[in-house]
Amino acid sequence: MKRLLNFTVVYFSISTFGQSADIPELIPKTINKNTGYIDQKGNVIIEPQYHIAMFFAEDCNLLNSPKENLRQFGSADFATVEQDRITYRIDKLGKRVYQYQKNDLGKCLTPYEALKYKAFVYNGFYGLTIKTDADVRNFRDFEIYPQYQMLYVLDGNIEDPMIIAVRENKFGIINKKNQVVIPFEYEDIKTNLSWKTASLFEVSKNGKDYFYINKNNHAY
Repeated sequence: MKRLLNFTVVYFSISTFGQSADIPELIPKTINKNTGYIDQKGNVIIEPQYHIAMFFAEDCNLLNSPKENLRQFGSADFATVEQDRITYRIDKLGKRVYQYQKNDLGKCLTPYEALKYKAFVYNGFYGLTIKTDADVRNFRDFEIYPQYQMLYVLDGNIEDPMIIAVRENKFGIINKKNQVVIPFEYEDIKTNLSWKTASLFEVSKNGKDYFYINKNNHAY
């Protein structure tokens, strides 16, 4: 079971569905070890050519650049990509508009907001609590009493988070009420920021090839 943050992943196959307002306009996709971007219908918009290609999203370091003319490239109209160990920002047509330089970057001003809900392990099983001193003898101390092989609370909605869970060696997604959001049918679900950034989960059926699904288990 893979539990570590990993941005250098393989994106695998797609199923096409109607446009969704919650899902990004452009989605990273890797073909033959190079990554580009497809739209929600699976059309290639930016040809695969990068070693790393992230979602179109804000970069707070650029938004707060000491060089005012560069701050525009920190907006969500641009994505961060890497080729030959050089990192760029590109626009939605695939044009490279900025090459990262250390002296251009400012500090992110938004303070980190700690997660409200926490995974709690007892006798090798994971549950969910908001307490720092939960008592395993008191079921009321838990939102979910320890019963899973693993729980991982994803960044996103502090009050109603999505939670990666493992049951019978299969990965799925649950909510704080212990309701199944994504069925337990995956070999792995990444603990990266795709849910927070793009409302997508990055999943694999075989632990090697990855693709994106939304909260309705529709693949992209």
